[in-house]
Amino acid sequence: MTVAPSSLLHELQQAETSCIKCGFCLPTCPTYRLTGSEAASPRGRIDLMQAVAYGELEAEEIYDQLDLCLGCRACETACPAGVEFGKLLETGRAVARVGAKPSRLEAWLRYVGLHVLLTSPGGLWVVAGLLRFYQVSGLQTLLRNRGWLERLSPAMAAAEAAMPVIPATMVRQRVPSETAPEGEVRDTVAMLTGCVMPELLPQVNHATVHVLAANGYGVMAPPAQRCCGALQAHAGELEKARQLAKHNIEVFESTGASRVVVNSAGCGAMTKDYGHLLSGDAEFANRAQAFSQRVCDISELLAAAPLRGKLRPLPMRVAYDDPCHLLHGQRVHEQPRTLLRQVPELELLEVPEGDWCCGSAGIYNLVHAEMAQALLDRKMEHMASIQPQLIVTGNPGCLLQLRQGVKRHQLDVEVMHPIEVLAQAYTPATPASSA
Repeated sequence: MTVAPSSLLHELQQAETSCIKCGFCLPTCPTYRLTGSEAASPRGRIDLMQAVAYGELEAEEIYDQLDLCLGCRACETACPAGVEFGKLLETGRAVARVGAKPSRLEAWLRYVGLHVLLTSPGGLWVVAGLLRFYQVSGLQTLLRNRGWLERLSPAMAAAEAAMPVIPATMVRQRVPSETAPEGEVRDTVAMLTGCVMPELLPQVNHATVHVLAANGYGVMAPPAQRCCGALQAHAGELEKARQLAKHNIEVFESTGASRVVVNSAGCGAMTKDYGHLLSGDAEFANRAQAFSQRVCDISELLAAAPLRGKLRPLPMRVAYDDPCHLLHGQRVHEQPRTLLRQVPELELLEVPEGDWCCGSAGIYNLVHAEMAQALLDRKMEHMASIQPQLIVTGNPGCLLQLRQGVKRHQLDVEVMHPIEVLAQAYTPATPASSA
């Protein structure tokens, strides 16, 4: 029987990944709670990976259970032993996918999405334009009304139904490569603009630059940056993730900025983990560690001091939903709330089970649509119970997933990024005050 690569055994043998089988993770694991299967829990998946590492199972035998995991990392927050399950999962998937046979849809999504589109900003821009044409030309309505996609491939029809509205080309404008600060200068930071955000949620990047500048930060957004590699790493495509990480490290090193600001929870968790990802690379290990220490979520940076200037009142009930990779992956909880509470007349609501995954999880809602939908329905029931006028969350995948849920459950609620709320609260005529 083939023994798993030493990388998995190495991860399992690390002190910080020594599971003590206490079961504290079980109540926090969505797939365990929904299936009741021990194999679908963090503890069970660690047992499966150990069986592969010690030659008791073939790697491909555990592929399905590892693939079913959302990678939300809620188990890490609950774990008293400090097991870093996210790192184990990525290594386990890298081993298990060799010899595994995913569905045609999953294989296609993996190749086109992870290896072609996400790594090519130009390609993403073209595809976004084509999808925009598909949506506004009437083709989408025709295909949906005739049910052709459903008959051809139910899985493809489900993926198409989850497609967000693509912004018009004139809206999908990149942020400037350099933006000057307003008022007294606090610092100059570099900004990770992401691969998906510019095409699907460009207003979030523009709001980020606006609020940073209003608070005295100069912003550099180097055009040469690429996808952070998060989705590739989560899928077990670690070599592709390393290539992207090395490229981004070199690009951001050239800016000389003291900090790298990220407005996407998944990207932030990934870039903060470059040090681990490249720990075995002689040339990049130290550089990656230094880079990761410079990364911060936009809420971490802004919450370090009171917001500058006068914020106009926004009288509304706002539900803040924690993105998994911000709460569990980066341990960022209070900072977004601190910022939102500074907006006059804004009533901040806590979401029941707000620390649960919404079901987005990268491409999870496409390849595991049924499980993702069950989680989204559960989330929407909780949202409806507190009757918000606005839902905010700090990750693009979560934002799009929640918008789909709001539409499905017919809730009269908008879904935005917290930084968009802050941008709205800043009146254009208000000059930045001194710190």
